[in-house]
Amino acid sequence: MSHNSVMNLEGSFENGGWGAAIASRLVRKCDVLNRGLSGYNTKWARIVLPKIISQPTNQETIAAVVVFFGANDSSLKGVNPVQHVPLAEYGENLNHIIQYLKSMGICEEKMIMITPPPLDESSWEKECIAKGKKLDRCNSVTKEYAEACVKVATECGTDVLDLWTLMQIENQDFSSYLLDGLHLSERGNKFLETHLWPLLEKRTESLPLLLPQWRDIDDLNSQVNLLL
Repeated sequence: MSHNSVMNLEGSFENGGWGAAIASRLVRKCDVLNRGLSGYNTKWARIVLPKIISQPTNQETIAAVVVFFGANDSSLKGVNPVQHVPLAEYGENLNHIIQYLKSMGICEEKMIMITPPPLDESSWEKECIAKGKKLDRCNSVTKEYAEACVKVATECGTDVLDLWTLMQIENQDFSSYLLDGLHLSERGNKFLETHLWPLLEKRTESLPLLLPQWRDIDDLNSQVNLLL
């Protein structure tokens, strides 16, 4: 039914999630599609991407695509080798994702890259210890992946939301943005949605509402009114 869509990420549609908030803002303008996979890194995303978008799309049917990776890729190799992706490979994978989307008919102007958020090491370490594991990430390493994401986006001509930097402006305490030190809390989701919306708004503000408001429907001629 919708003539435009925005792609989104798993977990973001839970209560208080940034995806749910974006979907609410775009009611009757866009269908917000969730194609995120919890725990995935760019290596795995690169493999499954052709299954997610298997054929070229009409540019006019896509308002924006959001690509949000790095928190898992930046896992420490010696502690979490399963999710870890080397920094250089991470950058190559992001570039590949962008190039693949372009080959499917989605231009750079419609893509928005998001860096991983900062890591609250003390909180995440408690989570790791509770599971019988060692701390498998550190914020200084996450920074390198965030910088790589910004670099790829800049070189490829896409917009980028540098969440890692924004959440730490002026050395602010970012711990409340994270539920467990790694995943976004409700406040963190709101922070992301607030900063992402301006980038999406400029891509969607000119889109018409789908179907008339109920008050504008002529009940005596609704069959005709709703098919216009």
